[in-house]
Amino acid sequence: MSRILVTNDDGVDAPGILALARAMRQFGEVEVAAPAFNQSGSGHKKTLNVDISISEKMLDDDIPALVVNSSPADCIAIASKGLRNWPPRVVVSGINRGENLSQDVTYSGTVTAALESTINGVPAIAVSLGNGAATDVSEYEEAARIAAIIVQQVIDRGLPPLTILNVNVPPGEIKGLRLTRQGLRIYHDEIEQDGDVVRMVGSPPTGNLEELGSDLRALANGYVSITPIHLDMTAHHFMADLANWNIEI
Repeated sequence: MSRILVTNDDGVDAPGILALARAMRQFGEVEVAAPAFNQSGSGHKKTLNVDISISEKMLDDDIPALVVNSSPADCIAIASKGLRNWPPRVVVSGINRGENLSQDVTYSGTVTAALESTINGVPAIAVSLGNGAATDVSEYEEAARIAAIIVQQVIDRGLPPLTILNVNVPPGEIKGLRLTRQGLRIYHDEIEQDGDVVRMVGSPPTGNLEELGSDLRALANGYVSITPIHLDMTAHHFMADLANWNIEI
């Protein structure tokens, strides 16, 4: 039996994390470390030299949850320093309310919690449901079932160092699974200003749905998208061109 740690960015009381924690019971002991409140879009925020309040609660009366008044990455960083049984066999982050595709991964607390896990030596997957209106635990059960299938593979096979799996599940009927690469998002952010206060607003992001092999195309066509993401963000294909710049100092 394996120990699984579950986290998210929608907050400890979100329905997606409860559905996910329940599904992980089949593997053994389940613990939770999650934000006290919604941290969507927090990215890979790591808090240093600032007090972070924590508390404990139970989910479903038998799943212990560490509640952290900070980001998802902080949840994992704190858990890894002794406030949870560390290392678990796998960290599973989600289930996010709404998809996390292409460049979303740099903003997503769901994805960056998984990245924080692999930094700390534990394989991780991030799971998102492409239904931003899902509010009931039952709406996440199919995504949780798929997450469990993938977690079993990670337990059996492992993941390379500094690599996570980013999983996006479409709403409605699922046609199958696609191994994908990151597509290209198009964002439509706007600013609303009221005196010295501004707010980021705008319509939801779109993207090129015709790009073969992309996570965007897979999800739009009813397929579960699995994208391996690596923390080495070096643009290796540009190294030779950059060397020809003849930069001198």
